[in-house]
Amino acid sequence: MASTLDDVPARTALVEVASDFHARGWMAGTAGNLSARADAEHFWITASGKPKGRLDENDFLLVRVRDGQVTEKRRPTNQPSAETSIHAVLYRRFPQARAALHGHSVEAVLAAARAKKGAKSLPLPPIEMIKGFDIWQQNPKVELPLFVNHLDVAKIAKDIEARFKKAQPALTALMVRDHGPTVWGRGLQEAYNRFEILDFLLRFLARGR
Repeated sequence: MASTLDDVPARTALVEVASDFHARGWMAGTAGNLSARADAEHFWITASGKPKGRLDENDFLLVRVRDGQVTEKRRPTNQPSAETSIHAVLYRRFPQARAALHGHSVEAVLAAARAKKGAKSLPLPPIEMIKGFDIWQQNPKVELPLFVNHLDVAKIAKDIEARFKKAQPALTALMVRDHGPTVWGRGLQEAYNRFEILDFLLRFLARGR
């Protein structure tokens, strides 16, 4: 058995993550998308409209980082999710990123809803779990970037690119209001771990007073 998600082929690992996220209620039905770099110029991403609890290794598209164009389909009927544009932006802005995971949870949405209208970030609690993002200060003040949930997902991607071009985020994660978080990492295992950490932090906020 592989010791980490980085020890198996990318699509094999993504199938495992999708099944895990579905079981946790983070990828209900066909919601959410997962990606991992295939090489410096391309990434694999889940095809649109696939039940995330029943994926196999053919339910992925190979996408070019520089322009988000699909270069390979494992099934002729596979279509790219609109959120492919968000993954492409993250890989362009953060060349060290090797994986990006996007899911949905009720508590994440509730936590983000507590932010003031128009707020561009959500303060995260300075509790022990924040160390999972390699933040080691005493009582750190860390904010999760918030973005408006436009119906046109390409606009969300443009908003992300414009903001992160101006300033690097404090942690490798973002949240789209009324939608869900996206977390990226230097490997698939790191991205998975950090998604779990962020979910813990958002649940803490959602259950607080």
